[in-house]
Amino acid sequence: MVYVVALGGNAIAGPGLRVDYDSMLAAIKSAMRALLPLIVSRDLRLVVTHGNGPHVGLLAEALLRAGDHGLPQPLHVLTAMTQAWIGSMIKHVGEVLTRERGLEARFEVVATRVLVEVGPNTPMKPVGRLYTREEAEALASRLGWVMVEDPRGGWRRGVPSPPPLKVLDVDTVTTLLEGGFHVVACGGGGIPVVENDGVYRPVEAVVDKDLCSSKLAVALDADLLAILTDVKGVAVNYRKPGERWLRELKVDEARRLLERGEFPPGSMGPKVEAAIQYAEATGRRAVIGSLKEAYRVLRLESGTIIEP
Repeated sequence: MVYVVALGGNAIAGPGLRVDYDSMLAAIKSAMRALLPLIVSRDLRLVVTHGNGPHVGLLAEALLRAGDHGLPQPLHVLTAMTQAWIGSMIKHVGEVLTRERGLEARFEVVATRVLVEVGPNTPMKPVGRLYTREEAEALASRLGWVMVEDPRGGWRRGVPSPPPLKVLDVDTVTTLLEGGFHVVACGGGGIPVVENDGVYRPVEAVVDKDLCSSKLAVALDADLLAILTDVKGVAVNYRKPGERWLRELKVDEARRLLERGEFPPGSMGPKVEAAIQYAEATGRRAVIGSLKEAYRVLRLESGTIIEP
């Protein structure tokens, strides 16, 4: 069996979405420990995807702050950098944890490209750390950044986030799975490209990793799509009076709630949309839950299940 497990970028960042190595390592260790019974299973292969919102924003800001000594890079390059950065940490932790128990598991990281659709209404995705309103207004004035309000509180930089159409490196992932590897792929939603005259060319954007993970899960005919984040599941009236956490949702009900605006486009919205797309395409269940309860979520004992 193949499970696609999406780790939230916000869930592997530190407090306030600041990126520091120790916080990232602790979160990744926690997730991989929870997944260990699945990692060592002979009958199961994991495809781990991950977000990069805080990380890609940190890199962009750090290069800007370097002034004349900095070398600002386009977003697609920063995404490629985070694929290696975060992917190598997942690979290292997964292999070390299994070795410590006298077992063996092999991981490989795939630099993954994704074909995207770029248009005039391309949505904005929040990246980087949280700012106060005053900081956000100053950055918007000085750098021309678009700033968007984050449902967690505060403001973040908004960047173009075109919808993914197709994951281009599925054959590589499949070959590795057949060779007995667990695979880290679609990091940061994949490196976004468009096709011109039969040639793939990168674009200035960051793709939503949950929507990309759903495309990958469908292409692999995966048995489960699990989206792990920093909250325990899907809720209506999130952080409002009458907040209610949902245990199971049929796709038609999930779609109604999504269209009603219950799930913000910058956070839970793409996760629910990704789960709906996977469930509709495969006839199988998807689940959204907490990274801290990864094993229970993948056993469908925790989180919110999206059913066909």
